[in-house]
Amino acid sequence: MEAEFLKGTFEQLLTGLPLTLELFVTSIVAGALLAGVLTLCRQTAPWPLRWVANAFVFVFRGTPLLVQLFLIYYGLSQFPAVRASLLWPFLRDPFWCSVLALTLNTAAYSSEIFRGGLQAVPSGQIEAAKACGMSGLQVFRSVIFPVALRQALPAYSTEVILMTKATALASIVTLRETMFIAQKLNAQTFRAIEIFLCAGLIYLVLNTAIARLIAAFEHWLSPHLRDAPAQPGPSPTMKLGAISK
Repeated sequence: MEAEFLKGTFEQLLTGLPLTLELFVTSIVAGALLAGVLTLCRQTAPWPLRWVANAFVFVFRGTPLLVQLFLIYYGLSQFPAVRASLLWPFLRDPFWCSVLALTLNTAAYSSEIFRGGLQAVPSGQIEAAKACGMSGLQVFRSVIFPVALRQALPAYSTEVILMTKATALASIVTLRETMFIAQKLNAQTFRAIEIFLCAGLIYLVLNTAIARLIAAFEHWLSPHLRDAPAQPGPSPTMKLGAISK
């Protein structure tokens, strides 16, 4: 492996990192919002909405993300009504098609994670909050949401990291992110080991940083797991005085 080639490869791959981060952040934020709506529909909505939400989760968890991306990017353009609609300027753009596919996919998985977090909230805590005179909104804000978030965060962190790696699929629809540049370099030089090792290292560093941020957030949400501050004890002179008495 040549150091000069590895340096040049890193520099070229890093030019696609801003687009990778933009795709990741947009998809995660939109997916979390949609997952929250789906979770509420599955837990509290009337049965027609509950059935639609459950069907959505079932379909997008049961089919590959690559198939979903192909159906959105290549499949929707086959319908004249879609090409004539106001959404066509977005649906013909590979970035927004990738965002849509990633958002729908992570929303389905995140909804299941959030649902598990809500069900993990002890019913005794909810009843105690209601007995203290809290309203429904206060119970959700002060009891249900913090506890459910702490319960769901470890599993959701895994979903976030998986979505970071899933952004590499956007290269298939000609989006010039990190993996697209890696594939282009490999087609030009046929030096797959060096190129994809550099790409893998970039994703590894990115995922490590994300995992550390989520771990710090989880630690902040769990004050009961932190080390208690040391309590000041009696001085040695006080102890000797107490013994002499």
